[in-house]
Amino acid sequence: MPSPQNSQHPQLPQRLLLAREAVMSYFRPVLKHFGLTEQQWRILRLLAENGEMEAGVIALRACIHAPSLTGILVRMEKAQLVHRARDCNDNRRLIVTPTSMGRTLTERILPLTHACYQQIENHFSADKLHLLLSLLEQLERLPLPAPRPAPQNLRRGESR
Repeated sequence: MPSPQNSQHPQLPQRLLLAREAVMSYFRPVLKHFGLTEQQWRILRLLAENGEMEAGVIALRACIHAPSLTGILVRMEKAQLVHRARDCNDNRRLIVTPTSMGRTLTERILPLTHACYQQIENHFSADKLHLLLSLLEQLERLPLPAPRPAPQNLRRGESR
């Protein structure tokens, strides 16, 4: 039996994940055909839009944890999709640039992803999609939650 809290507050994180899966079902076959992961595609799209980028910026904008990004970039460099180099002025910064192969692949995939977007828009409507994107943008700008102490029974070192 659902609790009153559940009926008053839809499970937002779960619903967002389900919506993401519904959307990605259009794109995954395209990416699979070209042997790319979702993360690799997000990186190639960012590089196509921005040219060379610092790895930390890629991690933030592609929503990839920095430790995971390192391995992804190593594999992408081995596949000759990107080139990684240390910044000549600051050795701590890793600069990533798309290779000609990476740019060519991106140019081949982009029209196919545009077709995916068109299919989604045809099913969902342009107006609804525009509204959804606007609402999501507002949601992304939510202020950080105020810190709250953990409940007594969940503090470190205490048993449940």
